[in-house]
Amino acid sequence: MLWFAEIAGGVDPKTPQVINDSKTPSGRVHVGALRGVILHDAVFRALQNRGVPARYLFGVDDYDPLDELPAGQAEFFLPFLGAPLCNVPAPAGSLATDMSEHFIGEFFDVFRELGVEAEHYRMRDQYRSGKMNESIDQILSKADVVRRVYKEVSGSEKSEHWHPFQAICERCGRVGTTEVVAYDGKEVEYHCRPRMMKHGKDQYVKGCELHGKVSPFDGKGKLPWKLEWVAKWRIFGVTIEGAGKDHTTKGGSRDVSAACLDAIFGEEPPLNIPYEFFLAEGKKMSSSKGIGTAARDMADFLAPEVLRYLILRTQPKSPVDFPLVPDPQTPGRLFLSEDFIVKLFNDFDRLHKRVYTDPKINEEEKELYRLCEVTNPADSYDANFQLVLTFVQMPHVNLLTEMENRKGSPMTDNEKAHLEARARSARYWLDHFARDEEKFHLQDTLPARAAELGQAQKAFLHQLAAALPAVTTWDDETLQATTFDVARLTPIALPQAFKAIYRTLFDREQGPRAGAIMAILDRDFLIKRFTELAYEQEAFWKETAISAKDHLAQLEKEKSKIASIKVSRKAGAIIDFEVTHTDAKVHIHRVEDADVDAHAARVTAPKQP
Repeated sequence: MLWFAEIAGGVDPKTPQVINDSKTPSGRVHVGALRGVILHDAVFRALQNRGVPARYLFGVDDYDPLDELPAGQAEFFLPFLGAPLCNVPAPAGSLATDMSEHFIGEFFDVFRELGVEAEHYRMRDQYRSGKMNESIDQILSKADVVRRVYKEVSGSEKSEHWHPFQAICERCGRVGTTEVVAYDGKEVEYHCRPRMMKHGKDQYVKGCELHGKVSPFDGKGKLPWKLEWVAKWRIFGVTIEGAGKDHTTKGGSRDVSAACLDAIFGEEPPLNIPYEFFLAEGKKMSSSKGIGTAARDMADFLAPEVLRYLILRTQPKSPVDFPLVPDPQTPGRLFLSEDFIVKLFNDFDRLHKRVYTDPKINEEEKELYRLCEVTNPADSYDANFQLVLTFVQMPHVNLLTEMENRKGSPMTDNEKAHLEARARSARYWLDHFARDEEKFHLQDTLPARAAELGQAQKAFLHQLAAALPAVTTWDDETLQATTFDVARLTPIALPQAFKAIYRTLFDREQGPRAGAIMAILDRDFLIKRFTELAYEQEAFWKETAISAKDHLAQLEKEKSKIASIKVSRKAGAIIDFEVTHTDAKVHIHRVEDADVDAHAARVTAPKQP
């Protein structure tokens, strides 16, 4: 059973469920933050699919202090370190009211594109409206209980005067630099400390050293986030909320919050969904450290259903590693291999196909597909991503026409939209993540490196060129079959044959199906290009010949498939065996041996009854 089905099937179907998640928008939100968003959304949808009444809430933790500087914007935000995010101005040119809205607005745009229909709330509103007041009072009144829980659960010792609250300093406006030392039921006493809040490795955000008193209610300050978690669970009646690996270790934040909820209010914590990180080349993504890429950029790159699939196909307790590799020559530039992205699309397409064609597919896999789709899912044509990636790099190719030719009928509007989304993904990868050597450029002239091809590869190209005039149906399948036929007759291993094609056309060693590539190119152009490289015939024969001993072993392996064998001499000690299999496909076995005539007689002699 897949994880979301297990969670959704394990709750009381008559009890309303409230799912909660949140984010502190202290910079551009990296794609790693989408894991929690999509995991919670999947549970929400799975509950709805089973008729369970459910809400999905998503909070903006905009009362948190600015404690990290967004990558590339340190100079602007440095003066506001320690202030609540919602009180920090947005960067120049932004239309947002403050820093929090500037960064969360971009993130919420991604929500909509990914089909995430969560109810948004902001912690500034919860504090300022008084909704947090009751919880604040009870938590402050039981500060001794909180201190005990911290010590017992996490080993963290707090001084006797420490109270679980941070006032907003009335002089400097910072919340991260204040320490509350007393509570009399109406006001808290606090100090704005010069060395309370760390910034970077060895620096501190300098508090103004005010010693004052203020009411803790109606937005005058905030709870530490572990206690804020507790208050949110109570206020919203949260029943399900997962947390990342860093919060769910034994004695970690989740354990502390759950224990405080029980000790102070006598309530049970929500069902947890512990999940691993979204990694970039094995490292946790971080906005402030510039590791990974922003959620907005990833949504611009991947089609919504593929991005959801990337996250949902992996069990929550396993990391999702998105192998972004830094460019050592260009700071800030990242590479993502073509193999990874092509495989991701192909895996999703296989799941799509199985949903509509495999009667043995289980219901959980069907639901996985439904949870990935953003628009109404349909049994539609999936354009092969590697072909799309190739065709968008060839200006003379009409992508829609080529894909309709392969489908065999006009595309529906839904299929056209999916095709355009894939074309955007392909162009984004080319512009942002592709290495130069991974890009396809049809070479105007024969690449210099084509001269490095072996004699067999050069001969194969000549034989393929000779076969092209007889091809009557100029399409992917026919040309692919022709390539296979010529490779068997050369003879040459298929990987070496395809490398020869890619090297002469694109100066690359690999690519999409050769038949699909040739189908969009002119026949005369291909014949000319494939015959530009001369080869030495006797050197070619020697390169492709095997010994008589190896040939006997080969025949032994193929004996159940062989229908007939014919012999023809090439030169000296080299002879060809034209072997026809029972499927009518013809193979050339080329043999070089000092006693080749005796070997030929032995191979072609009739078998004794």
